[in-house]
Amino acid sequence: MHPLDVVKTRFQIQRCATDPNSYKSLGDSFRMIFRTEGLFGFYKGILPPILAETPKRAVKFFTFEQYKKLLGYVSLSPALTFAIAGLGSGLTEAIVVNPFEVVKVGLQANRNTFTEQPSTMSYARHIIKKEGLGLQGLNKGFTATLGRHGVFNMVYFGFYYNVKNIIPANKDPTLEFLRKFGIGLLSGTIASVINIPFDVAKSRIQGPQPVPGEIKYRTCFKTMATVYQEEGILALYKGLLPKIMRLGPGGAVMLLVYEYTYSWLQENW
Repeated sequence: MHPLDVVKTRFQIQRCATDPNSYKSLGDSFRMIFRTEGLFGFYKGILPPILAETPKRAVKFFTFEQYKKLLGYVSLSPALTFAIAGLGSGLTEAIVVNPFEVVKVGLQANRNTFTEQPSTMSYARHIIKKEGLGLQGLNKGFTATLGRHGVFNMVYFGFYYNVKNIIPANKDPTLEFLRKFGIGLLSGTIASVINIPFDVAKSRIQGPQPVPGEIKYRTCFKTMATVYQEEGILALYKGLLPKIMRLGPGGAVMLLVYEYTYSWLQENW
């Protein structure tokens, strides 16, 4: 799935369609990356998400369950409970992943060959030394990351559990699996469509600026406004196709693994 993430980031930081180095389509992006950067070009920035994956998923699902329990003390409808618990889990998750995202986006934006680009650790050290650990350094784009993860998880969990409770369960294990997979696929897809403007803003803030040394994209909503004014509304949806291709099925698999593992642990522990 990582090659799709690289392509998504490249589309999101791409500003001018007339640039000869810009990608015209998904297929064109794959051809150009393979031709100019080689096969390993599709795996740039892979180490930060690998390092963040286990704590990220643990935080996502653990905090979702905890927020659900806390909201049980408030008289909210189940639909609202799932959505708010999802929002809380996404905001908490964003705190954990943002520094990893800054490093990942910077490495993915680099168009040198894989062997010519800096290592993950050396690039992280470079950011800390030059820009520090704060909101202009290793934690830049923090508000956009909060928006991206908060909105995604709110829709993702809210849609999945509400729709799953509406559509009757199937006694046949295979059909029940397909029911859950289909709802999970829709959850990941819809959440991706709704949260992608935050994703574009995050990539612009964390990626290379148009003029080196000058910060054009600094805050989340101002970045969205700038992109809209200069490039149009569709620019806020750049990278949507590779994002859906990754998080549609990926979101379904993640929920199924969580649900079946959670059920097994409840039965056996």
